[in-house]
Amino acid sequence: MEISRNWRLQKQRYGLVGEVCEHCGSKIFPPRDVCPACAEEAKTLYQFSGKGEIYSYTTVYDAPDGYEEQAPYTVAIVKLEEGPLVTAQLTDVDNGKVEIGQQVEMVTRKLREDGERGVLVYGYKFRPSWSDENLRVG
Repeated sequence: MEISRNWRLQKQRYGLVGEVCEHCGSKIFPPRDVCPACAEEAKTLYQFSGKGEIYSYTTVYDAPDGYEEQAPYTVAIVKLEEGPLVTAQLTDVDNGKVEIGQQVEMVTRKLREDGERGVLVYGYKFRPSWSDENLRVG
């Protein structure tokens, strides 16, 4: 299977598709098939809104292989409106103007180039919500 096709098939990487537990109602991301809250089977797909708030964050200055050109960049733990915590890179934001509690929304962006073939790897990042205009870059 082509690498690009494989990535497109993984809904959680592009659209924040997780699962919902039909037994206790917990929303789960990433998908796990077993609910971490009640240990029952959870296989019903759930589309998250992609909206949330910054729970915690840090700025990366010494980036790992494949991300050196992006440094410095900010990585945040985002608490989604539906409850789960998601770790993702922030985009469209000045690294010095990030705040805990800031409203953010999910966007699909280039993550990196992978391997010698230069395959572009896309996934989700978060940016300030339109309501936080004063914190957006430029």
